[in-house]
Amino acid sequence: MNRNHLLLPSLVLGISLIVCAVLLSQVFRFRDQANQTINVTGSAKREITSDLGILRSSIQAEAPTAEAAYRRLLEQRPGVLNYLKEKGFNDADVELQTINLNPIYEVTSQGYSTNRIIQYNANQMVQVTSKDVQQIKAVSLDMTSLVRQGINIMVMPPEYYYTKLADLKIEIQADAAKDALNRARKIAEATGSDLGSITNARMGVIQITPVNSNMIADYGINDATSIEKEITAVVSASFRLD
Repeated sequence: MNRNHLLLPSLVLGISLIVCAVLLSQVFRFRDQANQTINVTGSAKREITSDLGILRSSIQAEAPTAEAAYRRLLEQRPGVLNYLKEKGFNDADVELQTINLNPIYEVTSQGYSTNRIIQYNANQMVQVTSKDVQQIKAVSLDMTSLVRQGINIMVMPPEYYYTKLADLKIEIQADAAKDALNRARKIAEATGSDLGSITNARMGVIQITPVNSNMIADYGINDATSIEKEITAVVSASFRLD
């Protein structure tokens, strides 16, 4: 009677242990399968030529009064506009921005600014936008010569852009993804495995740099200093191995 009484609990315990063992084996098997993935990084690079240039310069004038500073600036402006026209730029290429008049205050020998205005500074930005990037570059190197005509001008470094960048970004990211897939296939072949489906993919930031540059930044680079550029895209992907 006691023996029969102990038999049922022992039987239940034995079945429970078998079920647990089976479940654990299934857990480990699925875990191992889930862990059989490879992580690869694909990249793609293309060279591009800027198709839009922007050149900014600032006409400046100083005088004891705001009116005199304003008048002196206007006297210099025709020389700048004529120069740009002679260089082949149309009126539509040139934009005149707002004239700014700023007071200049007296500064004591101790370096403190007083409330006494000693003169005014007038300045106006002149922006040239053109698809002829080589002409933009040439003018940027020569425009300071206007000082020989008595024109007080400050010329800023030109900026160069590629206007079809939005479409190109999509294409180059697709190329980087293809490169990641090819790398994963070669790794799978080398290990005697079959490449399964992709489990994760992450697009890296786009880097636009001067040609042959090694610059890189976590937040991406969008170079505007060079006419000839390189655009680089990176894709990180994970694939399952079957």
